Amino acid sequence: MLRKAVVFLQMIKFEHTVFALPFAFMGSLLGSVMIHQKLPSWEQIGWVLLAMFGARSAAMGLNRLIDRVSDKKNPRTANRAIPAGLLKIGEVVVFIIISFALLFWAAAELDPLAMKLLPIAVVMLVLYSYTKRFTWLCHVVLGLTIALAPLGGWVAVTGKVDLTAMILFATVTFWVAGFDIVYACQDEEFDKKEGLYSIPVRFGIAASLKIAQAFHIVTAVGFIALLLLSDLGWWYIAGMIIAYLILFYEHYIVSPGDLSRLQTSFFLMNGVLSIVVFSFTLIDLVVRHN
Repeated sequence: MLRKAVVFLQMIKFEHTVFALPFAFMGSLLGSVMIHQKLPSWEQIGWVLLAMFGARSAAMGLNRLIDRVSDKKNPRTANRAIPAGLLKIGEVVVFIIISFALLFWAAAELDPLAMKLLPIAVVMLVLYSYTKRFTWLCHVVLGLTIALAPLGGWVAVTGKVDLTAMILFATVTFWVAGFDIVYACQDEEFDKKEGLYSIPVRFGIAASLKIAQAFHIVTAVGFIALLLLSDLGWWYIAGMIIAYLILFYEHYIVSPGDLSRLQTSFFLMNGVLSIVVFSFTLIDLVVRHN
């Protein structure tokens, strides 16, 4: 049972929760302070955490299930749980159902608007895995899907969607879409062979890296917009500057002729960025509201 649990955690890339979860918490913190002038309760944070775990587990399970045939053909992904025979399709289906049940349970315990908007989240979670079969904008769809984390965190504790919430949503959307474009560069040849769509397939690696840079410039502008629209101060500014340095560095170490450090760019740098932005936002809000 323990070995099976480890396989499931590996399948959903549990460690990659670091990309979305900090921003989900950031959405809850910022929304609660701006709307209610107080930090969210531990109970609310707990339900947001459970909702995030359910949503991400369901999304990754669906992705692995839907992509199992192409994963088996791709040398980079052939050792994933389903193509490697470590998990049966039926086991993954049950896992997905349980994950969605957790998401629905958590949403029901939060603001009623979270439950009303839940069908949109479910559609996005299911849709993303199919988009690379018909559009090179699949990276943007992934960004929109993961950016539901901070937007959901905001709605969960406020019951509202305002301009600041949408700026946070857009900022995370372009951040995720940008680094997913970079990550997709390593599969350009395979995707072409299999008839899959991506920005690297459509525009080539050199142009794709420039598009990713442009997306991350939008992210940088979004961080500034959040500062101007919210009650954030110097601690947030310090975190924002560190985030800018991370974005610059991850593009600096990747070039059309050298993708050898791409894994560092994708995993390490972006994981650090999300933690830094959340941590400095948390410090800022705690210091200024206690």
